Amino acid sequence: MVPGTLRRGLAAAIIVGGAGVLFAASLGAGDWPEIRGPGRDGRSAETALVESWSPDGENLLFKAPYGGRSTPVILGDRLFLQRGVGDRETRQEQLVALDAGTGELLWEARRNIYHSDAPPRRVGWASPAADAETGTVFFFTVGGELTAFNVEDGSVRWARSLPEELGLVTTHGGRTASPLITGDLVILSGLTSSWGEHARGSQRFFAFDKRSGEMVWLSAPGGRPYDTTYSPASIFSVNGQRLLFVGGGDGAFHALHPATGASAWNFPMSKRGVNSGAVLFGDLAVVSHGEENLDSSVMGLLAALDATSTGEIGAEAPLWRVPGFMGGFSSGVGDGDLLYQMDNSANLAAFSATDGTQLWTHNLGTIQRASPVLADGKLYVGTANGRFFILRPSRDGVEVLDEDVIGTDAIPEEIIASAAVSDGVVYFVSNGGLYAIGERRPAPDAPAATPPAMSGAAPSHLVLSPTEEILAPGSEVALSVRAFDATGNPTEAPADLTWAVEGFDGTVEDMTLAVAADAAGAAGKVTVSAGDASGAARFRVVPPLPWRWDFDAEDSRVPPQWVNSTGKYETRTLEDGQRVLVKRADNPFLRRARVYMGPPTLSGYTVSADVLAKTRRRQMGNAGLVAQRYQFVLMGTHQRLEIHSWQATPGRTTQIPFAWEADTWYSMKFQVVEDDAEVVARGKVWPRGEDEPDEWTLEWREELPHREGTPGIFADAVSAEVFFDNIVVEPGE
Repeated sequence: MVPGTLRRGLAAAIIVGGAGVLFAASLGAGDWPEIRGPGRDGRSAETALVESWSPDGENLLFKAPYGGRSTPVILGDRLFLQRGVGDRETRQEQLVALDAGTGELLWEARRNIYHSDAPPRRVGWASPAADAETGTVFFFTVGGELTAFNVEDGSVRWARSLPEELGLVTTHGGRTASPLITGDLVILSGLTSSWGEHARGSQRFFAFDKRSGEMVWLSAPGGRPYDTTYSPASIFSVNGQRLLFVGGGDGAFHALHPATGASAWNFPMSKRGVNSGAVLFGDLAVVSHGEENLDSSVMGLLAALDATSTGEIGAEAPLWRVPGFMGGFSSGVGDGDLLYQMDNSANLAAFSATDGTQLWTHNLGTIQRASPVLADGKLYVGTANGRFFILRPSRDGVEVLDEDVIGTDAIPEEIIASAAVSDGVVYFVSNGGLYAIGERRPAPDAPAATPPAMSGAAPSHLVLSPTEEILAPGSEVALSVRAFDATGNPTEAPADLTWAVEGFDGTVEDMTLAVAADAAGAAGKVTVSAGDASGAARFRVVPPLPWRWDFDAEDSRVPPQWVNSTGKYETRTLEDGQRVLVKRADNPFLRRARVYMGPPTLSGYTVSADVLAKTRRRQMGNAGLVAQRYQFVLMGTHQRLEIHSWQATPGRTTQIPFAWEADTWYSMKFQVVEDDAEVVARGKVWPRGEDEPDEWTLEWREELPHREGTPGIFADAVSAEVFFDNIVVEPGE
């Protein structure tokens, strides 16, 4: 991610087949490594599990003071939990590693939130994912930062800033997908707006090499997104191929090939995003949502699909449908030919997977978010009303074995996350703490995973990696090619490959991409092909500082290497002949846009620009600069000046009144400097053409400093356009 840096660990190669990206490494018998367990289906094969307990002590192994809203994951004797910690100025996202038998804290790691609209109460939404093969736990924050930690000591192996690198959008809802690990890949998704063919806002899926952090593929199978979503992804084998099942922000349910990201099929079904997961019964996939249906005004749907389908599945294609079932948040679980699923109002229902007949329903509360877990013939599930249940379901009904109030009747502890089962213990998290119930003992051995055999079929898809990398002029990067057949299974990669480089000055020789030493800032892709199979990887070329853009040339355009600018900014010649950069005001959904200019690892630089804001309907736009994950903004309508790192959280913004006029050019300068254990973010503003003032107009010391981050600009064209000119980023003060 640093320009000119060639990552270690992945040699240039044609990888024969690439079977490693398809299968999961062997797990410990009692591991619960991801949000929905070892099979990603909400089920555990463990037996002799607890049937009753009490928060006061009966069968309570421990309670630890780590409340949250995410599912814990367990690897060996370690439990990992993601949560929010601190308040206002100290609010962060935390990953704790605990002893799974005692709840003792072994280590913790904290990450700042930045460039995010997520409020503090939404921090810690996703669940981590733990990998037995590499001893790594993956942590994806509500702010969009993915970090790989060593499970032993919490040391960082690699990190990716998806907002700065891919234009990831994190919204007020805070909905965040949890990572999934398969073979050599860690896969997740989010709403992004980056550059080139991926500039349009869409939910995208990303696969990273779990060892190096390099991106292997990026996929955009969906349509226009309505929401950010957190549907738990799962991988199941269907008709000889492995498919990744996940709900989309575009209101469709998707099946992808996990090795390539290519779409197998999709089922449009909702007018909002889909947050629940799929349940598989052989080749039957049962999906649900709790929003308005596409073909009627009825809210909610439960539907059974042929999982061997291809392309778009039409509204008439489901094998059976249950309109009106609002399974919008909680995912179901299969038990033979029965489906157990909870609706949004905490009603547990049983359905026949054969024909969709509802067999019975049982109310557990009024608000439901957590998904039930099936183990030892029992369901373990908590409600948002603060009750935890142990149930014995059957075809004829359900027996309540145990019901406990978590907290008190007056102040119940909300349970949002699903339970986890590991080595005889059931773990669950409320907003007041982590509970472990039962007796810890080794689980029976689990069968070892085996890699898929080479298909022997002709390749139809080549995966060229890494992709979405930032390169400096004169740098080189080793490339690798994996081949897959039409079903996403590995096959032998062709030896005779044809290469093409588009959008920047570079060449490929001996599986190495070399960028020309005099290459200008650019963005493009490398394409590899062999017969009918092809693949591509995208790269941005970013020269070293300083950078200068004055837009004076008639053919000047928005720099192609900028992230999140396409369709939002344009260059234009004004009536006075001046050519400038303009934040457009023609689309209310895109009125705010933060542009990321380079690598997220930069620090110690100064950003400056001239800005002008228009007014319309008594509203004036906002203009700002971005440095090291801080934002320095002239607020037009509010007539103030502010610096913030996470505006949605009280205590992470400083501001002063500042009168400035519309249709008038101002000069801005912004930098972040180190000062012992803190950093000082400081900015100044003055009318363009006047002498730069000696004093900084606004300064802010942050207790939890950001020490790196890409430069950028920000504009909110509230109802009228905002102009920029003479943008400069230079090293040092």
